[in-house]
Amino acid sequence: MSNVPAKKKRARVNVRRPDVMEKVQAEVEQHYRSPIVEKLRQRGGSLTIGNTTLRLAQKFGFCYGVERAIDLAYASRRVFPENRIFLIGEIIHNPEVNRQLEEMGIESLPWREMNEQYDALTEDDVVLVPAFGAPTSFMDKIGQAGCYVIDTTCGDVMKVWRRVRNYAKSGATSIIHGKKGHEETRATASRAQGEDHQGHYLIVLTLDEADYVCDYIRHGGNRAEFLAYFEAATSKGFDPDIHLMEVGVANQTTMLKSETEEIQRRISAAVTERDGSSERFQVFDTICGATQERQDALFDMLRHPLDVLLVVGGYNSSNTSHLVEIGQEQLPTFFIRDAGCLSSLEKIANYDLEVREEIKSAYPTKFFADEPVLVGVTAGASCPANLIEATILRVFALRGIDRSDVESA
Repeated sequence: MSNVPAKKKRARVNVRRPDVMEKVQAEVEQHYRSPIVEKLRQRGGSLTIGNTTLRLAQKFGFCYGVERAIDLAYASRRVFPENRIFLIGEIIHNPEVNRQLEEMGIESLPWREMNEQYDALTEDDVVLVPAFGAPTSFMDKIGQAGCYVIDTTCGDVMKVWRRVRNYAKSGATSIIHGKKGHEETRATASRAQGEDHQGHYLIVLTLDEADYVCDYIRHGGNRAEFLAYFEAATSKGFDPDIHLMEVGVANQTTMLKSETEEIQRRISAAVTERDGSSERFQVFDTICGATQERQDALFDMLRHPLDVLLVVGGYNSSNTSHLVEIGQEQLPTFFIRDAGCLSSLEKIANYDLEVREEIKSAYPTKFFADEPVLVGVTAGASCPANLIEATILRVFALRGIDRSDVESA
């Protein structure tokens, strides 16, 4: 037994003091605010200059949880001007925001696996927990180091954690609709097991995966094949013959709402067919409100004619990628990181969800023709307004319209 005494966990610090936040708000406004976007929002999201019309979705960009996370990160640097500040992974999935934090001297720690950097943390260090949250093992590690902890985890994510803990305490396995390698899903899955509950989880991403689970619930199957199929997507010791008897569905908060609801429906039907009732199936709506609002706003915008849709956001942003999926069902849709993707007059640099890399695509034929064009723009919940503004200005510039014309319109 070690004679080294365990360090006492330091109380979490409230950095949102009024004197600090006044300066933080000014700094955040300077970095991310857009007068053009605000004007467009006030005008109902539509701007026509000449034969070019740009429509902005009614709900787009930063949500409250993202704004709060950024505020806390900026405030931490002001409250702890001399301390080393670390961030587990990325604060949100947007390169511009994370670049700003790096320039403030906030250093990123690995989020997939802990390394020697975690062993070197001291009581004088500050650790930021990102908006996605972090697995319990990471939280225990920084707690044992005695660091100052600034937790920016989104409240909607914490609601899912409570649901997963409740499932585990009731004996139900959490079937989590999400990406098994995503920060949020990893953090959520870890909440199935705690000091007072040892539950299990299974992560499913697609409807095909959900159907595989449903078939096993109905008829059983080959246990080894099941575990191979869901490699790295189950809790330690997971046994489908035991742990699919009673289940509860949860989700990564940024998934496509309609797909989560369909997974819930299919699993409920499978349990009911097996048991004759749905008593051993639990479900609660855990889709983030902001995610749902942005998806609904895009569906609403797509009820009207558009020639092309631009979706702005970080390529690793889950909620942004689902906006792209919605758009692709109806019209030419391009997933761009920022206005720089529109720098060439020949091709649009955009992220292809199928090949999972940035590709070059031709502009729609109408884009450079001397005829009316309708361009739709939306953005994920982690995209700042200044990047949306730059995209809007670039669209008009490609159509031969100057910034001054946009500002005075």
